[in-house]
Amino acid sequence: MLKKLLIGFAALIILLILATGALVLKASNYDRYDVKADRSLFAEVQTESDVAALAERLVTEMTLEEKLQQMWGERPFGGYLKFIVSFFLKDEFPHIFVGRNERLNIPPWVLSDGPRGAVVGKGNTSFPVAMARGASWDVALERRVADVIGKEVRANGTNYNAAPCINVLMHPAWGRAQETYGEDPWLLGEFAVAYTQSVQQHNVMACPKHFALNNIENSRFYVNVDLDERTLREVYLPHFKKVIQEGKAASVMSAYNQFRGDYVSHSRYLLTDILRDEWGFEGFVTSDWINALRDGVKGVKAGMDIEMPFRNHYGDELEDAIRKGEVTEEEIDEIVLRILKTRLQYAFADDKMTYDKSIKASAEHTALAQEVAEKSMVLLKNEEILPFVQPGGKKVAVLGAIANMPNTGDKGSSNVRAPYVVTPFAGLAAYAQALGGEALLYDGDDLEEAKATARRADQVVVVVGFTHEDEGEYFVMSTDPPENVKEHVQNAVGGDRATLALKPRDVAMIKAAREANPNVVVVIVAGSAVTMADWQSDAPAILYGWYAGMEGGHALARVLYGDVNPSGKLPFTIPQSETQLPLFDSWATEAKYGYYHGYTLFDKENKKAAFPFGFGLSYTTFAYDEIITEKETYAMNDTLTVRATLRNTGKRSGEEVAQLYIGFGNSFIDRPVKLLRGFQKIQLAPGESTTVTFRLPVQDLAWYNPEAKAWEVEAMTYEYFIGGSSSMNSLIEGSFTVEP
Repeated sequence: MLKKLLIGFAALIILLILATGALVLKASNYDRYDVKADRSLFAEVQTESDVAALAERLVTEMTLEEKLQQMWGERPFGGYLKFIVSFFLKDEFPHIFVGRNERLNIPPWVLSDGPRGAVVGKGNTSFPVAMARGASWDVALERRVADVIGKEVRANGTNYNAAPCINVLMHPAWGRAQETYGEDPWLLGEFAVAYTQSVQQHNVMACPKHFALNNIENSRFYVNVDLDERTLREVYLPHFKKVIQEGKAASVMSAYNQFRGDYVSHSRYLLTDILRDEWGFEGFVTSDWINALRDGVKGVKAGMDIEMPFRNHYGDELEDAIRKGEVTEEEIDEIVLRILKTRLQYAFADDKMTYDKSIKASAEHTALAQEVAEKSMVLLKNEEILPFVQPGGKKVAVLGAIANMPNTGDKGSSNVRAPYVVTPFAGLAAYAQALGGEALLYDGDDLEEAKATARRADQVVVVVGFTHEDEGEYFVMSTDPPENVKEHVQNAVGGDRATLALKPRDVAMIKAAREANPNVVVVIVAGSAVTMADWQSDAPAILYGWYAGMEGGHALARVLYGDVNPSGKLPFTIPQSETQLPLFDSWATEAKYGYYHGYTLFDKENKKAAFPFGFGLSYTTFAYDEIITEKETYAMNDTLTVRATLRNTGKRSGEEVAQLYIGFGNSFIDRPVKLLRGFQKIQLAPGESTTVTFRLPVQDLAWYNPEAKAWEVEAMTYEYFIGGSSSMNSLIEGSFTVEP
């Protein structure tokens, strides 16, 4: 009897193992589906209006179950299993097929994240993070980046790009700072439009995120954000409005957090009243993944279209609500129709090229990744150290714990699995060796060894900063506030930074290197601001290198040795001390966002930054003069035109970012001292000059009047400033008047 029981038990174990193996095998080798429509099945579809008519017909032909299937990603069991197998066994981000209907021949759409490259699959080009690209202040360059990302997204069999991320950098401790472009809404908006328009050329639906007010990472699942209407409209929404109205974004992703007591995915005020009714958005809204939607009925009533990535609240819960009459089928039809009208346009549109996997991380694409890294690096300090003398016959010491670490950014949803990563040391070593020099590496913590290495070298590069363990997307299983915050902080990987300071070991390494060798450059790897008061005087030169992508090491070498003249400018303000900033509570359950942050706060309170917004040095010098406005008085519907002469007064060719700010010193209401309202990146040879012209609709000077619920332009005299950073010391000034 016992023998039979043991045999039966063994057989059961074997069956379970076989069944588990079969499930894992199926999850690992899941079916793939084309995201393009089979046009042979829809001969009547020839134009965009035909696609819209098809969408209307398909809705009438769908059962209620089929309609609901358009409103969620995959079924939980198979979807979760696919994720687990893909992530832990294959180190890949899987395809999640949404809305496929075999009976009606509707192809699916498939999401690929991607602020720094295509995320699904492996072997993709890893660009510098978005914050680095924001530091380039080069919108044309961002269009080229998005063009490559669009191509590689399609090469992976996907057609929906969860990018750009355009949340305002409210505070530099925000963990996902690296995924956005900076602290200023105007800068964000210009980059967002460029990215969106470019990626959508490849029939990839762009999805700007996270709409809205997702500016704290650790408490993102539960924090309730409150702010006044002017702050909402003038600071946290204008870049979203611009990417919808000018960029024509196909989709938008809702945020996890609450807004004025409602989860954003339940907020009709944001998703319908503002997004659709005011801004005219005609696309569809998807939820952030897993925990953004908490209630199916509230989601439908708010205008939340698709629950991602799995069927949960839009499953049985919603079916039950429809049976009870809490949600009508007409409301479901409205949602499904706008989903189909948008996504089928992309499924039927002709492709401009063939998206073969061979284009991924091609020589052309990786060369662009290097160019972007070169143009994004920001030189903050240079006591005649840089550019280094060419390394032929010389030794360069590369110090720091992360100096030889593949370190392209966080490991969350933006993680790109590149075929290789050139570390700072690898790039400097290759550069030195090619010219007959030698690179020395010390990445330990023994300061005496570090000093010895520095003494043996002619040039010293200290690489300091962070990794995905220190900042980035923060994952927790619970969506409730932690009972023990201290325990969470100790166990956290990624998330918000607890301090803006460098790690003590980095500061010690900088001081040790400087003690051993005067020829020291500090390279900062970070996603946002780092305070430097405790070591800045020990660093003759400071360069922001960012998470610089797969070719970052090669780019770093070319910048340090002068093959490339640094041209990046800070997309945020670096404070002298964290005490200059408002309190940032990473675990807040309630948060009040203020009207001022970044350079507007420093201007308003007359605070001196360590390095101001828009600042960056070059190996040459630039001067501005001859500022003029086309006319002294403008009407409300005019376009302001202002000019200044920009001169390269140095001995090297270089690129300068000319910046336009508008001042509101005569306003009768509380307004910033000045706001960015234009920028251009301009290449000039030594001694060359050019006229920089800015044109700006007068309506872009408006403030939001919450009592009138309208944007209004004040009739008054405005200042305008043109120069190389937001610091008043680097700006020249003029004025103009707007008449009623």
